[in-house]
Amino acid sequence: MHRAAAAIGTAVFAATVPASVIGVLPRWLARHSDPPPAPAAQRHLGTALCATGLPLVADAFVRFVRARGTPAPVAETEELVVSGPYRWTRNPQYVGVVSAVAGQGLRWNSWPVLAYAVYLVGAFHVWVRVYEEPRLSRRFPDSYPDYVATVPRWPRPWSWRQLTTRA
Repeated sequence: MHRAAAAIGTAVFAATVPASVIGVLPRWLARHSDPPPAPAAQRHLGTALCATGLPLVADAFVRFVRARGTPAPVAETEELVVSGPYRWTRNPQYVGVVSAVAGQGLRWNSWPVLAYAVYLVGAFHVWVRVYEEPRLSRRFPDSYPDYVATVPRWPRPWSWRQLTTRA
């Protein structure tokens, strides 16, 4: 796929799937729960999570375009993406989505949005295990096993060695 087509496909995907998952549904859940205002420290933590998560998602999408593909399963990348945040976790885009949703839940003091973030953790884990990992194993049989052996599925923030050895 040409990079221009990948960029257009990624933009269409971003305007539909992540925009709904990160934007529309959390806002709807929060509006229908009518919570009291969050304390200032909680709002700041929520803002920090959003400010961390959204760039991870955007960065992943840019890397997918550079690898001549999109995040959509129907138009996969031609190359295995292993740079940037993909050096520390095989799924930074999902980490970013959950971070952004959880951040909104904290900012809005919305238990339904926080519960939705927890649901996303489980849904993403199942999706990765059942669909993405088997698919990538078949698509990149020479490089994916080494990648799996060296990069964890989910980030391990307690392992500072992991950050320094892949920098």
